[in-house]
Amino acid sequence: HVQLVESGGGSVQAGGSLTLSCVLSKNIGSNYYLGWFRRAPGQLREGVAGIDGDGTTTYRDSVKGRFTISQDSAKNTLYLQMDNLTPEDTGMYTCALGGGYCYTSRLLTHIEYTDWGQGTQVTVS
Repeated sequence: HVQLVESGGGSVQAGGSLTLSCVLSKNIGSNYYLGWFRRAPGQLREGVAGIDGDGTTTYRDSVKGRFTISQDSAKNTLYLQMDNLTPEDTGMYTCALGGGYCYTSRLLTHIEYTDWGQGTQVTVS
């Protein structure tokens, strides 16, 4: 298994920005996909953004145009740039890894992923 460690969460006012990072414990090559998920208090976990080994990305509708998922393979790091944050973006953000192939339409589906980080809290007020 690969260990994933998130950082970058915090408290921010509405309209502000945060950048989340997820460091992987080893290089995973190109036959993989990565995603960011979040869970608000009392809510189900939901997929926020995903990226596959070819660099194809997908986002949930509510964050399109505001969030950007990217990766630095040399640093084994996944990022989530979050701009124009709203209180509805509040939650525990977790990165996840899956191996092999995943349809783009499934990149935001949590059961497609096998390795998960512990999460980093984002609070928007």
